[in-house]
Amino acid sequence: MPSDAVPSTPRGSDGRGPAHSAADPDAASTAPARGRRQRLDRILDLVIERGHVRVDELAGNLGTSPATVRRDLDSLAAQQLVIRSHGGASAHPDASALPMRYRSTRHADAKDAIARAAVDMLVPGTVVGLNGGTTTTALAHELASRDSIREAARPTTLVTNALNIAQELAVRRHLQLVVTGGIVRGGSFELVGGWAEHMLEQIRIDLLFLGVDGISARDGARTHDEAEALISARLAERAEKVVVLADSSKIGAGAFARIRSTTDLDAVVTDPDADPDALAALREAGVEIVIADGGSR
Repeated sequence: MPSDAVPSTPRGSDGRGPAHSAADPDAASTAPARGRRQRLDRILDLVIERGHVRVDELAGNLGTSPATVRRDLDSLAAQQLVIRSHGGASAHPDASALPMRYRSTRHADAKDAIARAAVDMLVPGTVVGLNGGTTTTALAHELASRDSIREAARPTTLVTNALNIAQELAVRRHLQLVVTGGIVRGGSFELVGGWAEHMLEQIRIDLLFLGVDGISARDGARTHDEAEALISARLAERAEKVVVLADSSKIGAGAFARIRSTTDLDAVVTDPDADPDALAALREAGVEIVIADGGSR
């Protein structure tokens, strides 16, 4: 049998489906993957969900051979999407190395809660800014569906440098969309460069929601990419109020390039799992802390 072929699967007693042990928690997802691209996607989803997976687990889950799984893991590791280990693979510790689709699955519930709390902070009909990122993308989804925004007397103006957010909101009549222009960064869908900066010099933003890769009292709001940091900093300069959206994994974390110092931030919206000491330090520095499921504290 060729190494990429999908082996036949024993049928159940009714002859209609694969036979699974009643104790198998993954029984619903063990149908053989169709095609290499789909298989790679499913492997990466499982690695992100579980943190670490073994070759034999993946082979059983996908209905393929261990040799095929090993080659697939080697391919994902070569793309820096997973960390290869003996007998399996682990999730990449640097979320920025993952494409947007996969980064959005991490801490998804927390990001949705943060988005809901963030929308509660804005006044419909004003000018709102969003940079790129998975949490700001969750906020864009909430903006698209929130009744208070949809039913406002005048549209809310949204300024963004993120192409995926622009695509999501372009057809929403209750939002007036402004896109910065610039050069596209493939991993984040963000527009960066001089054109974007020149456009931002002409506008004013009432409230900016800032996605980050890390934030701490000592180092401020930071991201891994210097070009993205620069355009986010320009957005912040044009804003009357800057609110950082960061799930608990980013509270106290560092990153390469600073977007804005702590003293120039107004608030941070995060989830209840955030490090309390890191939050206390931010609060001491004058930053309002909003916990997504419980308001300010």
